[in-house]
Amino acid sequence: MENHLSLIKTGYQDIEKRILPRFPFNYLTFKAQNGAERVFAVKDISFTGMQLSLKDGGHPYKIGETVHGELHWRGAVLDLKAEVKWVHGQRLGVKFSDTPAFEEEIKGFLSIDNIIKGMKALHQSRMDLDFPSDLEYWLQADGPVEVFVWTHHDREISRFQLIMMESFVEYQDGKGLKSGRVLTKRDLDTPLVQEDEFVFEMDETLDDERLIFAQNIVTKIPEGFLPEHVFDFLRLKLRIS
Repeated sequence: MENHLSLIKTGYQDIEKRILPRFPFNYLTFKAQNGAERVFAVKDISFTGMQLSLKDGGHPYKIGETVHGELHWRGAVLDLKAEVKWVHGQRLGVKFSDTPAFEEEIKGFLSIDNIIKGMKALHQSRMDLDFPSDLEYWLQADGPVEVFVWTHHDREISRFQLIMMESFVEYQDGKGLKSGRVLTKRDLDTPLVQEDEFVFEMDETLDDERLIFAQNIVTKIPEGFLPEHVFDFLRLKLRIS
């Protein structure tokens, strides 16, 4: 699956695309309570906003309108208001109201401990998913976090990616460790596999905050989710002492 390495240079920015598999079930949802009684899947989320998607039907929301509703995740509920920033068919992007009280609530809702509680080791059951042949380990926590570990033909680790809300950290053989910001994420309409296209704005140098975020995630992953040699590799490359 080498098509996730195309590089585009625009001025001083490096913009890179990755085509990554998509888990078809999402337990992080948003129930709108104004304008349309719809339940949206949360495609991705950060402390400042989220991307929503409907599988069926439409919605009435337009750019600039306010959306009010409830964010649901594994029994936890968070009431919120957000402004619609963009609309594309059944998808829309919203920006949360930036009150100090809500900032604390969303940080608690998306705390690392909560993320780890919602994490699944998809490679252990595979659930009839169409895994790329070189994707050996896949951890997923709905919208906030995904971890992909890829291998060579000899099963040695070739690269890994951690997508953590708006942040991205990656290691590749021969290229080392780098970081970036998630610019966009969209579904790809492919007939045989379910995939997402990610577009990343790469940092000029490795970002310390993104690296620390990745270190904190890996440190708290339950032991049974990955073999010890994979943990050792992640710790080594992420500089976890």
